[in-house]
Amino acid sequence: MTFTAIDFEIATAFHPCSVGIVTVENGIVVDEFVTLIQPPNNQYNPFTIQVHGIYPSDTARAQNFLQVFPEIQKRLQNRVVVAHNESFDRNVLAKSMAYYGLNYTDLNIADKWECTVKIYKAKGVKPTKLSDCCKVMNISLNHHEALSDARACAQLYLMR
Repeated sequence: MTFTAIDFEIATAFHPCSVGIVTVENGIVVDEFVTLIQPPNNQYNPFTIQVHGIYPSDTARAQNFLQVFPEIQKRLQNRVVVAHNESFDRNVLAKSMAYYGLNYTDLNIADKWECTVKIYKAKGVKPTKLSDCCKVMNISLNHHEALSDARACAQLYLMR
């Protein structure tokens, strides 16, 4: 089992304010990465702040997506990528890359990623929110903290 699990927290529609990435080689976590990301103009939707608790003051001095992208790229390029509700995280990545003029196809990753929501839905878990799946599988979670969410996703994928 070799893959990379990723989770984004967003400030607005698709602009991330945090990313967590967990790299797994042969079933063993070999790398973890987390960072705050300053969204354009450091703007936030009040609803997203309520979800994850990240404020503009937290990202006022953070790097923007373009500056963080090399760290993301080296962990995702040519890899199997896993996310919980993969279409959300995939769209955040693809739209952020497009916003900064980066070509998504250069990552050489699948058009659709592995999705732990779909996997656990097929196993009969309901509902399939990350927190619910983690409760069923006895995985600790600090929900909506990007690295904790990515770790949980990686564990869910390993346990599938």
